[in-house]
Amino acid sequence: MQRRTKGVLVAGSLAAATVVATIVALTGALARSLDRGHYCDTGFSTLINCTLHLSTTTTSQGTPIFGAPSSTTSTPPPGSHDTSRPISTDMTMWAVAHCPRNTIARRLLCAVPRAAALAPAERGDLAAGLPLPKPWVLRTAKNSPFIESVHVETPLGLADTLGFYRAALSKRGWTESGDAVVEPDRAVMTFATSDGPALLRLIHQDDRTIADLSLRKPAAENLVTHAGLPPRPGQVKLKLGNAADEDAVISINGQTIKLAARAGRDLEHAGQTGGRSPDSPEIDLLPGKVKVTLKVASGAAESREFEVAADETWGLLAGPAGVPLPMRLY
Repeated sequence: MQRRTKGVLVAGSLAAATVVATIVALTGALARSLDRGHYCDTGFSTLINCTLHLSTTTTSQGTPIFGAPSSTTSTPPPGSHDTSRPISTDMTMWAVAHCPRNTIARRLLCAVPRAAALAPAERGDLAAGLPLPKPWVLRTAKNSPFIESVHVETPLGLADTLGFYRAALSKRGWTESGDAVVEPDRAVMTFATSDGPALLRLIHQDDRTIADLSLRKPAAENLVTHAGLPPRPGQVKLKLGNAADEDAVISINGQTIKLAARAGRDLEHAGQTGGRSPDSPEIDLLPGKVKVTLKVASGAAESREFEVAADETWGLLAGPAGVPLPMRLY
């Protein structure tokens, strides 16, 4: 078992941001004691390995309410108070379950339950607060001032996954619109909620269903623009990063990009400062399916597909063992 905890404190004259990132490799029965938030509760056996990353950024800013003092004293006038206040909290997480490649061991430790045995609908993702089907082999989550989103890869069939989400979201009071598209290998539907518009997209690929559920929060246009999140009109922005300890090569819709080890690994917090990380490339895409092939130096190539729409912003990280980690940012 490996465990690493990293804390960073960044302070300026008017603003301070605290970033705490934790990466934990959980193995076997130790997972229950180390993963107190149950982020690695995959729905499979607790004997399988899980790699977890969880990071939170809280930005606070104090606005001076007094001008520069006329004397050298630093004592504030009577009745004054500290106006520092939290502006926003940004949480990012991803987790990968490492099911055995051996067929017999995989059936024993990563068996897929019948639809009747699915996790209760009220149990949601602890990072974004959105419903989470189980079992899952990969998940990412984002909870920022602009969006709540969850990306899940599950061995459940598309019909079972769709049934789970419809039941879970209806229980939350979300209202499904009448323009749903349900096909044998994909489904797209929108929901009206008290917190803003929500979108569910499902794609069935190989032996798994890839689910993307997102709720875009109402935010002032100037704040979104300052964060550098909006894509070009009618297009999709994709931010790239490498969370692995070795070089990675990513092919996206035929376009190949090389990323050095750990390059752009903090792309999930790029919007906090409104800047663009020099080692985190950004590319523009057309709406539709995104075909990704990822290869790290020591692993085999991994391929995935996920669907994007116009005016969305996504992140894509190279994860452990070269696993692609998509994450909707806006």
